[in-house]
Amino acid sequence: MIQVIDFHKTYRETVAVRGLSFEVPAGAILGLVGANGAGKTTTLRSLAGIIPPTQGRLLVAGHDVVKEPLAAKAQLAYVPDDPKLFDELTVWEHLEFIASAYRVANFQPLADELLVQMELTEKRDALAQGLSRGMRQKVAIACAYLHQPRAILLDEPMTGLDPHGIRTFKASVAERAKLGAAVVLSSHLLSMVEDLCTHLLILARGQSLFCGTLAEARSRFPQMSGEASLEEIFFHATAG
Repeated sequence: MIQVIDFHKTYRETVAVRGLSFEVPAGAILGLVGANGAGKTTTLRSLAGIIPPTQGRLLVAGHDVVKEPLAAKAQLAYVPDDPKLFDELTVWEHLEFIASAYRVANFQPLADELLVQMELTEKRDALAQGLSRGMRQKVAIACAYLHQPRAILLDEPMTGLDPHGIRTFKASVAERAKLGAAVVLSSHLLSMVEDLCTHLLILARGQSLFCGTLAEARSRFPQMSGEASLEEIFFHATAG
C-alpha cells in the first residue's frame, strides 16, 4: 500500500534522507522512530507530496506521488505534528470542506460517527480558533479519516492529547488498520509505538538502521533478550 524505494532528500548541502526503502502493507501499522533530525518528518512530508524527493520513488496504493500526485493524494491522509485549521470555520465546516475536496458523497453519517469517536460532538459548532490544542488535533484526525484513506501518515499525532484522548486515538488507529488502511506513525513515545504498531522502522541520520517486526528486531540484535523493550532495542540500535 505504501512503497518507498531508494528515497533521497537533500536540502542544499544537508542530506536529510539517504537511500531509504521500505514497504507498509494494508492493515499494518509502521512505527517510525528516531532522534530529532533523523529524517522522519521529511519522509512523511515527501510521501504526502508536500516536498519532492531528490531521488527515488514514493508510491501510495500503486500511484507515484510525483508522477500521479492527485491519484496518490486521493488515497492518503496526512496529519502533521501541528495541524493548521481554518480559524473562522467550525468543526463541522471543516468536515464539510474535506468532504467537498475529496468528493465524499453522503458524508454526514460518517462525519457524525467521527465526531462521536473523537469526542467532538459538543464542539460541532465551535470555531477552530477557540479550540484547545488537543481539540484541534482531534479535528485534524477526524478530517483525515473522513474520506477513508488507504494510507494514513501521522506525525507525532498525540501532541496535546490528554490520557483519555490518547486511548481514543490509539483505538481509532487500530480500527483503521483493521479496515485495511496502511498506517505510518512517527512518535517519540516508544512505549506507545510498541503497544500499537505491528512493524518498526528505526532511522538515524536519514538512514534505516532496522525495518521489520519487533520480534525480528530482537533477533536482529542478539545481544538483546527475547523480552527486550522497544526502548532497549532503540538505544542499542542507535548507540554510537
